[in-house]
Amino acid sequence: MGVAEPTIRRYLDTLTQTLMVRQLQPWHENLGKRQVKAPKIYFRDTGLLHMLMGVKYLAELVTHPSCGASWEGFALEQVLRIARPDEAFFWATHQGAELDLLMLKGRQRIGVEFKRADAPRLTHSMRIAMHDLKLDALYVVYPGSHRYEIADGVEAVPLWALLPGSQYQLPQLTPAARSPVSHRLPGLPANRPRPAAPGRTGCVPDR
Repeated sequence: MGVAEPTIRRYLDTLTQTLMVRQLQPWHENLGKRQVKAPKIYFRDTGLLHMLMGVKYLAELVTHPSCGASWEGFALEQVLRIARPDEAFFWATHQGAELDLLMLKGRQRIGVEFKRADAPRLTHSMRIAMHDLKLDALYVVYPGSHRYEIADGVEAVPLWALLPGSQYQLPQLTPAARSPVSHRLPGLPANRPRPAAPGRTGCVPDR
């Protein structure tokens, strides 16, 4: 780009201070693994992001190569708005394991993955994150219509339940004993059986 790294960092810091972008910092632990140390950058205003992408209509957005990144950034902002953790990070290793969002409050460790898929399943990366980070619970936010259990301590939550105006809202995190059952977030419908064939949904349009 022909721009020095300190200049780029200054630009990013300015955009962060004006709430245009979010620099999600990496989480580090002494795990005996090489961990990613650079922050992840998200546009907080997806409408602005779509304008910069040259996207004007939803039909263009769902076929755009950056649709997944747009959807992840939008969903991340909704989760942070509702959960209001003390601190938030992402986690990734050079071996390929990663966690999109790690939220801390008190002694709680809640993980969140964002999957633009019809019916997300448990992945090897999720298992590693649960074990290495000692997560109390892991929530997989996806663009479906049902909430269901994926595995012990891992639950799929539809994005629509996190949007403003929804009748179901996640509460703020509160400190509690470390137990997946005690950390089940209320405010959403009780777990339902996994849908046989949930309908496809695309990216979230501009707010």
